[in-house]
Amino acid sequence: MNEDIAAALAAFDETIANDAGKDAPWIALQTLTRAVIGAKLFTIMTVDMQNEVARREYTSDPASYPVSGTKPVHYDDWFDLVHLQRKPFIANTIADIAKVFPDHETIWSLGCGSVINIPVFVGGKLLGTVNCLDVEHHYTPERVEKSKLLAMPARLAFLSSTFVGNG
Repeated sequence: MNEDIAAALAAFDETIANDAGKDAPWIALQTLTRAVIGAKLFTIMTVDMQNEVARREYTSDPASYPVSGTKPVHYDDWFDLVHLQRKPFIANTIADIAKVFPDHETIWSLGCGSVINIPVFVGGKLLGTVNCLDVEHHYTPERVEKSKLLAMPARLAFLSSTFVGNG
């Protein structure tokens, strides 16, 4: 592990341990993610499978992608890959993104043309996804492999988010 990633992990750990701000776990994970694999746009989606709804919980760009109310879970190939197979969804061109996400024009307007959606599971339950977007062809096989370093910090951020601000 290189020194930049080690330093980013230490900073993530420090924030999780000491910062009780509502968005602190997400900001810490965003900073770590940018150090590990890069992300021009970073969002967190939570999912409530019992009620079949998802919610944008955090965003690095509230003007373009605000934290929102809920939206229904869609059962499609993306769902099968991310929810059922527990694998990240990766698209490295805007054309591939357009096949899955109806907001592809907004994504492109932000200078993003690649995406990785990383599912976060705890105890067999899907808590949500970490969504990273960057320029086309950004999420190379090497970066996808490095994204595995984010699994445990992502779980910790999701769990931590349920405790921060609650005393």
